[in-house]
Amino acid sequence: MTTVTFRIEGVVQGVGFRPFVFRLALRHGVAGWVRNDSEGVTVEARGNTDALDCFEHALVDDAPAAARIVSLRRERVVAGGIGGAFAIAASAPADAVSAFISPDLAVCDDCRREMSDPTDRRFAYPFINCTNCGPRYSIIQALPYDRPNTTMRGFTMCEACEAEYRDPLHRRFHAQPNACQECGPSVALWARDGTEQARDAHAIRGTADALRAGAVVAMKGLGGFHLMADARSDAAVSLLRQRKRREEKPLAVMYPSLDMACRDCVVDEAEAAALTSPWAPIALLRRRDGHDGVSDHVAPGSSTLGVMLPYTPLHGLLADDIGFPVVATSGNLSEEPICIDEREAVMRLGDIADVFLVHDRPIARQVDDSVVRVFRGGTTVLRAGRGYAPFSIDLGRQAPPVLAVGPHMKNTIAVSSGDKAFVGQHIGTLDTPQALEAYRRAHKDLASLYAHEPVAVARDLHPDYASTAYAAGVGAPTVAVQHHYAHVLSCMAEHRLAGPVLGVAWDGTGHGDDGTVWGGEFLVATRDGYERVAHLRPFRLPGGDTAAREPRRSAVGLLHAAYGDGAFAMRGLPSVAAFSQAERRVVGQMLARGVNAPLTSSAGRLFDGFASLVGLKQRVAFEGQAAMMLEQAIGPTAPDESYEYEYDAATGVLDWSPMLRCAVADVTGSVATSEIAGRYHNTLVAMIVTVARSVGIDDIVLTGGCFQNAYLTEGAVNALEAAGMQPHWHCRVPPNDGGVALGQLMAGIAQMEGCD
Repeated sequence: MTTVTFRIEGVVQGVGFRPFVFRLALRHGVAGWVRNDSEGVTVEARGNTDALDCFEHALVDDAPAAARIVSLRRERVVAGGIGGAFAIAASAPADAVSAFISPDLAVCDDCRREMSDPTDRRFAYPFINCTNCGPRYSIIQALPYDRPNTTMRGFTMCEACEAEYRDPLHRRFHAQPNACQECGPSVALWARDGTEQARDAHAIRGTADALRAGAVVAMKGLGGFHLMADARSDAAVSLLRQRKRREEKPLAVMYPSLDMACRDCVVDEAEAAALTSPWAPIALLRRRDGHDGVSDHVAPGSSTLGVMLPYTPLHGLLADDIGFPVVATSGNLSEEPICIDEREAVMRLGDIADVFLVHDRPIARQVDDSVVRVFRGGTTVLRAGRGYAPFSIDLGRQAPPVLAVGPHMKNTIAVSSGDKAFVGQHIGTLDTPQALEAYRRAHKDLASLYAHEPVAVARDLHPDYASTAYAAGVGAPTVAVQHHYAHVLSCMAEHRLAGPVLGVAWDGTGHGDDGTVWGGEFLVATRDGYERVAHLRPFRLPGGDTAAREPRRSAVGLLHAAYGDGAFAMRGLPSVAAFSQAERRVVGQMLARGVNAPLTSSAGRLFDGFASLVGLKQRVAFEGQAAMMLEQAIGPTAPDESYEYEYDAATGVLDWSPMLRCAVADVTGSVATSEIAGRYHNTLVAMIVTVARSVGIDDIVLTGGCFQNAYLTEGAVNALEAAGMQPHWHCRVPPNDGGVALGQLMAGIAQMEGCD
């Protein structure tokens, strides 16, 4: 007989791991115990050598679907011991808190079946859950993950639920949100003034009737409120847009079933797997020509649609009643955080929603829906929220406790604890008091959950970001991290790369070391530092930050750099024609004098300029709109050709002006926009390969918001592999600014370690 102690780390709490271990021990005749602690799960197992070996392999091979094991190690092996029973022990705290917190999980098939069975005691119960599904991160208030540490502590289980909860062989053993109609949360339908109109099944039916009648509904879900409207109705979607003040930005659609989504969108195997996974994100899908069952107002002018499936029992019951797709967008005004409390929602959303479907299970923190896109058969997270956040990165060593406060847009916060880095959920742009309050709560959450007292705070190099100001008030030394270096470090951390790598960091804007606006960067990077070895040729942005909202300004900045003052005589180009005579005079003076026209190497503004040049968009309604339109303009059959460009290896300057001149000739020659857009993208891919060959480093990291573009990313990956190099791109960590906090954290850790 041998006694072995196993330490298991990863997403192993709140996913049914302990009852899984219990059943596994019974199957293999192993005695001992299993328990949660603040670092993961500990198992003490006693048995013969063969049984323990089989038991160990099964811990990994047969783990629950929602579990993610990062490490399993034997910490102690002792000869001897006696057999006996196997037990699930009470959770034990630890001094160093580094447990993974399970994200919220979509309702599982077993619970769906019970909810649909008229003979089951949880028939049509909108909060059915088990150890394989249901709320986790959105209800947890402290570690370890036990019911008293969640917002479910106010609901006392009935006798039947308590028996399930205590039975190690039951699917609901230690399912912390376990409840039923007799003892759990309930739903109600409120008028816009907060007065109750109906409860339980009648509330769901009333909500369905309101959606059928063209109303806007605010629904309290898992991590906050959704705003819903009939996605088939031009009038209903337009009303929602008008009230939410969201003019053109695409709205997500919730389909009742995958089959119904497949009628309107092209869904491949990887996309279907993402939609039906326990994480159930919004997936960006290509719309079918002539088969779109949703209003054109849902995603105006877009060839893609953000699609999700009902992921909570409440969403499922509502979807079953209505039987048609609904818009399901974040319950907020533009640039504000999502509402999580029903009384707050009535105040903040009362001018948007006609009725409110609410429930009485408190939400501990706002967790927005995640957004993913499939690249080369794999999923890349574009927004890490429900199901994907918080996420953890194994550092491979004990690290000092550092806080990373993130950037200004697409903000997230990250902390290091023990040998892990933890990145919180998407917060958004820090432009409003509500967003800043959500930001402060997010930091407080992570600090509380991980007993985190930072020895340093990593921040962006930009002096005027709200996150920079916040960092100064934390009370620990600050570490300023260049924005694009943080992008590169985030991808390096995801793939556990020490460097050197060649980081291709392309986005809209980032404060550069030389005081200019960077965004088209090639950095040779290690964990300890970087060198800027190449970049796109800088050009001026007339109007500064205004250019981010007006692609025409980026376009004339490009044209002026290539043609001088003659650019404004090219009035046959859509970009120049978009300015009045008076505007051309003012903008021309800005460019000639370099006043309010900062220099930038931004790839994002290069995208904007070309989108304007071909006439796609002169003013945008949301960030990234012009670049999205330029990618989508390529169409299903892309050209093989690319434009000319120049690269000076001595200065590291990639000159786009030959490409611009060719594109101008194509525009004036009435070449199809799809051809121009395809050639533009192909040229950028060729530029990346050229610099990579010149630098001579095999590991190439593709990062930054521009690499949300599937055509660009897949093209670059394919070309780099064909050239014998090893490209790395984002999967779990967003390539956009949602990944910057992780990179800041890595730089802060390295600096603190260097100070020891």
